[in-house]
Amino acid sequence: MATDGNPHFELTSAWKQAFRRKLLAWYKQHERDLPWRKSRDPYRVWVSEVMLQQTQVATVRAYFERFMAALPTVHDLAAADEQQVLRLWEGLGYYRRARGLHAAAKVVSNELDGEFPTTVEELMKLPGIGRYTAGAIVSIAYDKPAPILEANTIRLLARLIALADDPTRSAGQKRLWQVAEELLPRKEVSRFNQALMELGSLVCTPREPKCDACPVESLCQARQLNVVDDLLPTTKKTAYTDLREAALVVRRSDKVLLRQCGPDERWSGLWDFPRFGIESEGPLFAARELETKLTEVTGIRASLGPLLKTIKHGVTRYRITLDCYEATHQGGRLRSSKTSPAVWLAPTDLGDYPLSTTGRKIAKLLG
Repeated sequence: MATDGNPHFELTSAWKQAFRRKLLAWYKQHERDLPWRKSRDPYRVWVSEVMLQQTQVATVRAYFERFMAALPTVHDLAAADEQQVLRLWEGLGYYRRARGLHAAAKVVSNELDGEFPTTVEELMKLPGIGRYTAGAIVSIAYDKPAPILEANTIRLLARLIALADDPTRSAGQKRLWQVAEELLPRKEVSRFNQALMELGSLVCTPREPKCDACPVESLCQARQLNVVDDLLPTTKKTAYTDLREAALVVRRSDKVLLRQCGPDERWSGLWDFPRFGIESEGPLFAARELETKLTEVTGIRASLGPLLKTIKHGVTRYRITLDCYEATHQGGRLRSSKTSPAVWLAPTDLGDYPLSTTGRKIAKLLG
């Protein structure tokens, strides 16, 4: 049930001062030791913020350290091959983020002499950088006043003011950006914005928020009105579509077939075992369908063998049941295009290629 919230609540000077003071005092004691906080280098801030979009902090830590070890500067990222960037990103998902990083790094390195813009407006001209990421770079790296709004702060601010509007729609978003801007202090903007995200992540959680441990509980309108659980959700519920697919491990003596996903395919630029949707009912018809599709796409003829494993996974709005089959090469000539090359590889060489998440799971099955 949605609440009317408190549409007339205003952020007074006294309320904002109390909020900033309590938040920064809490952050001083509870700030996590995270690798991207060891420096305010805008490159490190930028990479970490892009990684953290749609990904948990615990997952990002190892990825960030590995990425920085391989590509420590924006010039290194700009000069890297896309396959290396995707291999470093493999498993984080939402691979357009990695491609956006790579494209923007080339602009910063080649056109801006490696210097990141220092304003939100200029940063947003770079590929893949939106208002939130630009605000994070400006505020965290340069300690300049710039509001931020991401999953944790959207939830936190919506509760703070008992937002009556839907936070996923334009009116709600506009109000939250306004609040984020009003709350900015004149000093310590870097710490303040990080503290906002930290409080949302650790205390003002989506389910069962730890209100008793919150430093700003007395200022929170949702808490005061007892409507924390009645506010509209801050994320849209995804309507999922179920899909049946199959991946084929096609063997030719001691090698397996791998193909790169084309520009219009899921996981574009990554490599995968030949993978197809299944429309037929029954194992015999499905086997014929998969053998036909394999030949149509790769030119290779193969006979379908036993089921290796069934993997259930989700990609954006799809819930996928993936049957992974062994297949034996019977003939045909491998077709390989510039946009979607295909290769025969020894299983030991699969570690050199950026694979889809399920592709990597299959690769591990092969030892």
